[in-house]
Amino acid sequence: MTTPLAEPTAQSVPPVPTRLSVFLLAMASFASACAFRIGDPLLPQLSVEFGTTPSIAAHVVTVFAIAYGIAQFFYGPLGDRIGKYRTITLATLFCSVGSIGAALAPSLDVLVFCRVLSGIGGAGVMPLALAWLGDSVPYERRQATMARFLVGSITGIAGGQVIGGLFADTLGWRSGFVFLAAMYLCAGVALHVFRPAGQVVPPRRPGHLFSTVAHLFSVKWARVIILAGFLEGAIVFGILAFVPSYLQTRFGVSATVAGASGAVFAVGGYLYVAVANWFVPWLGERKMVLTGGFVLALAFLTLLVGWSWTFALPAGLLCGFGYYLVHSTLQTQATQMAPQIRGTAVAMFASFLFTGQSLGVWAVSQIDAHVGVSWAFALAMVMMPMVTIALATAMRRRKRLG
Repeated sequence: MTTPLAEPTAQSVPPVPTRLSVFLLAMASFASACAFRIGDPLLPQLSVEFGTTPSIAAHVVTVFAIAYGIAQFFYGPLGDRIGKYRTITLATLFCSVGSIGAALAPSLDVLVFCRVLSGIGGAGVMPLALAWLGDSVPYERRQATMARFLVGSITGIAGGQVIGGLFADTLGWRSGFVFLAAMYLCAGVALHVFRPAGQVVPPRRPGHLFSTVAHLFSVKWARVIILAGFLEGAIVFGILAFVPSYLQTRFGVSATVAGASGAVFAVGGYLYVAVANWFVPWLGERKMVLTGGFVLALAFLTLLVGWSWTFALPAGLLCGFGYYLVHSTLQTQATQMAPQIRGTAVAMFASFLFTGQSLGVWAVSQIDAHVGVSWAFALAMVMMPMVTIALATAMRRRKRLG
């Protein structure tokens, strides 16, 4: 059996992560996550200003996601070669250029191009930040540290649509991209100015992108964690994407109420962050995975049997809390599954997670079209515990074998 590479030692001078560096990485992560959703409420204004249909204007959203997903494959090896923290800083500053271009775009084509640039830059923030924390924080403290870092991405995911809508209703759509540019610029400059003492000198490995990725997938445990991340993303985000339309169709609530109910997912994430410091050592990784799987099953059951739209609120809270119980464990494992090429490892994990989310949305759309989304709730309720039981079993077997 192929085993993970050992931690690089002789070539490394460990950096000293501080609360400030974790905060700045979370700030960059917030901007990156916010950029995903900020364009959604801007589409009506964009279609009017550029004289096109909302479906064409939606390219502003879709091209960002496509560029973000594809670029993941290249950032990991790049970070491993030139340094993760340096790559994060450069990627964040590059995002500010794309966002400024979007704010000044004279046509929809230029705006779409600038969103591609922003997506390419944004892909280099979160995965490499997690990899850098993996380099910098001892494993026993890593999950609690990453919980603090996750505040940025949770807030960005929850607040992106709200921020975009606020600017659309007040200062106009261009101001939304000015806001993003300012966030990226402040984070990038601060990351450079307040970079922590010490650095990890990337180990020199022969080969190129494909040989590095091939080595990663030769590690059995890496395949397990990446597959688990793929399934987690497909199940959880496939369901979440259809909760607003389900609430509108079944209960007749407004789009605003249906969309706001999804923000409760972030509250569940914040709850996890609040308890992570004592929850992680109390349960341990294997029990956290199992607990998260059954909490998610309870969330899907609540959606399935709820006779009022208000059931979506506790369901969203449970979903957010359960998701981060599982996801934070997977992220921590991803930082350790191939330590000598940690940037590549975490980037591949993120890429497959993102791909799983996209395919999950497609799969649930097919279920919804043929038999109704309630069947997707029921299927997810069964599948998520199965995935986490299998993962926890694999973790126990790996620990027993050493």
